[in-house]
Amino acid sequence: MDTESVRLFVLCAEKLNISAAGRELGMAPAVASARLAKLEKRLGADLLRRSTRKVSLSLEGADFLPFAKEILAQEDAALAALGMVTPTVSGTLRFAAPSTFAQNYIAPILPKFLTMYPDITLDLRLSDTQFDLIEGSFDLALRNLEMSDSSLKGRKLADDLRVLCASPAYLADHAPLENPSDLARHRLIAFKDFSARGLVNREGEKAQFDPKLAPSCLLCDDGQSQKIATMAGAGVSINSMWSVHRELANGSLVRVLPEYRLDQDTALWLVYPKSNVLTAKVRVFVDFLLDEIGGTLSDLVRSDVIRVYDQ
Repeated sequence: MDTESVRLFVLCAEKLNISAAGRELGMAPAVASARLAKLEKRLGADLLRRSTRKVSLSLEGADFLPFAKEILAQEDAALAALGMVTPTVSGTLRFAAPSTFAQNYIAPILPKFLTMYPDITLDLRLSDTQFDLIEGSFDLALRNLEMSDSSLKGRKLADDLRVLCASPAYLADHAPLENPSDLARHRLIAFKDFSARGLVNREGEKAQFDPKLAPSCLLCDDGQSQKIATMAGAGVSINSMWSVHRELANGSLVRVLPEYRLDQDTALWLVYPKSNVLTAKVRVFVDFLLDEIGGTLSDLVRSDVIRVYDQ
């Protein structure tokens, strides 16, 4: 199989533009179209849907894409074994991450990454609503979860710790919060899925944070807005320590039921579809995030701020 045509197809899938993909490989638009048509004839399937307005992946193209990436990765590996691979890492990298985390930790370090790898184009999708990696053709995503999805592979960026918080003003104006059962008398702030969350203390005693039992609640699909509302006195919310450690340190937020934490073995994971090969552009971005963020977050979980509030 002509790997240059396969490379062209992968670029077309990333850019959804045949002419732009061809230009990146030094091909005229007509040559690029002819190469793709020859590849489709060779495979016996239409890989792309073409119209006068746009190009999109066909179902067959979406099925073939991870295999096409693997073909290119194997070619690069073979050339590297012979000492023939170029040190340049290039291409478009589609990356999804929670917007709150990205604003605080990823966006500030992107200039450094782009300086290190000027031939990589980062296509970021930042939202606290999770995207489907496979349907969205994402190369990589940051997820705050328990790693149980069998369709995904990943590397752990850092451990996570989620705790209950409220503002001093809210706590001063409302009934004392001394036991988990007291949560049912307070305003709770939660993501819009409205699901109950288990809590556990160091002795293993279980409890629940259940918005449905609260007399009033605020539902929101954005973590940063939840934190701001909590600081403004809207109620009690669950927050990752990486999001609220500064506010806990300066007193604008206070740990509620400090002996309890979210009863989930969650961590920050850099995940990718199991069918995808860890290409050079993905590998360097993963390594970069681990180097720049991983240590900081791990230290945060063990920091004096956390230890003080866990005493």
